[in-house]
Amino acid sequence: MITDLSRFSAIAFDADDTLWHNERFFQLSQSRFVDMLSDYADPKNLEDRLMAAELRNMGHYGFGVKGFTLSMIETAIDVTDGAVHASVIKDLLKIGQDMLQHPMELLEGAHLAVATLSQSVPLYVITKGDLLHQERKLAQSNLGDYFTGVEIVSDKTPAVYQSILDKIGCAPDEFLMIGNSVKSDILPVLDIGGWACFVPFEISWQYEVAQIPTPHPRFKQITSLLDLLKS
Repeated sequence: MITDLSRFSAIAFDADDTLWHNERFFQLSQSRFVDMLSDYADPKNLEDRLMAAELRNMGHYGFGVKGFTLSMIETAIDVTDGAVHASVIKDLLKIGQDMLQHPMELLEGAHLAVATLSQSVPLYVITKGDLLHQERKLAQSNLGDYFTGVEIVSDKTPAVYQSILDKIGCAPDEFLMIGNSVKSDILPVLDIGGWACFVPFEISWQYEVAQIPTPHPRFKQITSLLDLLKS
């Protein structure tokens, strides 16, 4: 069990839905997508087909708003058998643009937790998503100066984490990853011998859902980033 954060040589935070809001904007945009195409399929069918397109396209576009937008357009073309009007495509592009331009909103306790921990342990951001979008959100967050390094990756696998640890010169058993995704932030880190702290968010993308690894000696679950300051 994680009880003393000072034992770590490096602590990393996920960004989306760990430091700032993200998934709720995707869900709101998905609802807009479903409303726009409600004449062609029922909501569940549209959601399932959009999710299938996102998973299918992940290897091409990666994670983030741009891939989501292209998947919405592809799904719109598919469900209408190519009859979708250009105005709908334009509106779908506008949804993506609105998401990219939406102001960043920090989660409760994020600033205090990061600012406090940075005084004693080198901090990093390890996150997925669009490079420019994530860089923009980090700049808007006013958290950038607290981090020793930022890694925006195409996916979070054991090999990716290990390469980052090799780069920063940190042994796995001296590394702690904090995030809201069991699949991306917890399991891969435990696999390489690191420590992981799960801070669940109120909503999760279906792709990121996985079974919580309890009990586990290198795993801890908290309810808020502020709990880190009570360790």
